[in-house]
Amino acid sequence: MGNGEFAGKKLNDIRHKLRWKKADYARRVLRLKAKHDPLEGAHQGKGIVLEKVGIEAKQPNSAIRKCVRIQLMKNGRQLTAFAPRNRAITFIEEHDEVMIEGLGGRKGRSMGDLSGVRYKVIKVNDISLNELVHHRKEKPKR
Repeated sequence: MGNGEFAGKKLNDIRHKLRWKKADYARRVLRLKAKHDPLEGAHQGKGIVLEKVGIEAKQPNSAIRKCVRIQLMKNGRQLTAFAPRNRAITFIEEHDEVMIEGLGGRKGRSMGDLSGVRYKVIKVNDISLNELVHHRKEKPKR
């Protein structure tokens, strides 16, 4: 490390240049996550259910995880969201309006044995899915 009288400027310039080699820094400054993310940086998003799908769990588990294919209202992108808890999928029908949030995987990626699923359903027609599953509220009739 240089310690001359004018070495500070050079050290600063080198630091600025080499910072771009760090992936976390480059992604943050260029805002790549917000550009790529279907929710565009938001924590939650609303969408319309297109269809119910069953996704097979990765090895060594063998199960069919109940998920829904939804289309976001804000930008029209389609994604898959997990319906947590027992019999939660029975309260979700096609053309319902659902609210989704992140599933909680590492760095926003998919979690556990659900491959390609990064979001979970938290509300159906503005009623909490948790309340519906535990029979505290009823889904409104249209």
